[in-house]
Amino acid sequence: MGQNISAFLKNFCKCGLAGWCMEILFTSAGSLRRRDMTLQGSTSLWMFPIYGCAALFSPLGLLLRKKPLWARGTAYMSLIFSLEYAAGKLLASRKSCPWDYGRSRWNIGRVIRLDFAPCWFAAGLLFERLLSSGSFRDQNLPPS
Repeated sequence: MGQNISAFLKNFCKCGLAGWCMEILFTSAGSLRRRDMTLQGSTSLWMFPIYGCAALFSPLGLLLRKKPLWARGTAYMSLIFSLEYAAGKLLASRKSCPWDYGRSRWNIGRVIRLDFAPCWFAAGLLFERLLSSGSFRDQNLPPS
C-alpha cells in the first residue's frame, strides 16, 4: 500500500512538472506569435497540482492500453477538459483562477477552450507515455 502511494506521488510530481514545462513552452510560443523575441512563458503555482492530477490516468491507461490511439487520446482529452473545467470554476469562485478564456469564441464558462482539444489530446498521450514508464503502472501490469 505504501509503495503505491509513493509511486502515485512520484507520478503526481512527474505530471505536475511536465505540465508546467508544457505550459511555459505553450505561452512562450504566444510570445513568438506576437513577435516578442524575449519568448517569455508563464504559469501559476495552481497549475502544478492541476497537471499533477494526470497521475490518475495511470489506472485508466491500463484499461485503454489495447485501444487505438484516437480512442485513448479522446478519453484523456475529455478527462483533461473535465478537470480543467472543475478546477477553473473552483478557482474562479475564489477569484484565484490564473486563466480566463472569455475572449475566445470557443470558450465554455470562460475556463475551457474547445479549440485547445488537439493540445489536450496530445498532452493526454504524453502523460500516458510518462506514466507507462512509472513504477505505479508497472506494479499493476500482469507478468509477461
